Amino acid sequence: MEPQMRDFFAECDKAPRLNEMADFFSATAAARSGVPIKMPSVDARLFQGDMSLESFTGVHSQLWGRFDPHYFGSIPYRLEEAVRLGDALLRYGLAIGHDENPARFYVLGDAEGTLARTLGRLGNGKIQTLSCSPNKENEESFFLHGQPAHATFFLGPFHHLTRSRVESTPSLKHFSDRFDIILEDTTFQMYSSNRKEQIGFVKRHLKDDGIFLFLEKFRQIENDEYLRRELQKDHGYKARFFKPEEIKSKNEVILEKMNLNETTLDDMSEALVEYFKYGCVTWNCGNFHTLAASNNADNLRRLISSMAPPCIPNEYVYMEAPGPLPGLTVELPPFRHLGRPPDE
Repeated sequence: MEPQMRDFFAECDKAPRLNEMADFFSATAAARSGVPIKMPSVDARLFQGDMSLESFTGVHSQLWGRFDPHYFGSIPYRLEEAVRLGDALLRYGLAIGHDENPARFYVLGDAEGTLARTLGRLGNGKIQTLSCSPNKENEESFFLHGQPAHATFFLGPFHHLTRSRVESTPSLKHFSDRFDIILEDTTFQMYSSNRKEQIGFVKRHLKDDGIFLFLEKFRQIENDEYLRRELQKDHGYKARFFKPEEIKSKNEVILEKMNLNETTLDDMSEALVEYFKYGCVTWNCGNFHTLAASNNADNLRRLISSMAPPCIPNEYVYMEAPGPLPGLTVELPPFRHLGRPPDE
């Protein structure tokens, strides 16, 4: 192994996610702690009667694991974004995949892989998915509803999933040709702020014309602005699902450490331009953003045009989407219209 790669592996192995945060994620993934006082649910009003989003919600909600209630109760309107993004990925996968050569998606860090399992089920053989997590409890939730159709789980942190491991492991060999889409879900921020190396490592799994999606929490240039959005999240949303002492405890145990590993959008863009020509912001909620990057502008535009408009109240939106990223260009198409039937 080359010295740079050894340093990266050592950095990841020493990361908070696998050390100081390990007990928290183990207990939460097993529902021993962190269980909300009420179950989060989609605010269907934000879907404006869109049949496709409602249909995806029906399947997604049936496949939740033990970590999902905590996660969706922690980030405002993240559940609606999971449905919106999942619906777009399903449309994209069905358009490019077929039974002999299915579309392949890698969802990195989605705990028990609920989104990946939903896509595998609804793809009916035209989509195959891979999920990963270092927690055995998440693997147990992955199989909570039986053997998922067209979905695979890798037990281990993301940096343990090397190209050689994919190519030599029987259960992973069908991903040897790499992925059409990779979604990093609030994972890199749990390890370090070294986005250039993190992106470069995971990009080895992406096809040349593939799309890399990032859902992360970002720092703001003005710290007061960051804190203001945090207060909005904690008191305007999380207070519906968690007691004040639970919110305070998580801020001290997890978020204060995680914040050290967050980057700004400008820093993230600097890392992305090392690997991609095109990119944009597809969703914003307070300090959280979803980004999309690719070296194929047509594929990126196809995915964006498959997305419904963000399903989120305006008061949580601080950046319009789709929106530009510094150094990355793409002619941004409009999102699809709400209300279309699922087969359009």
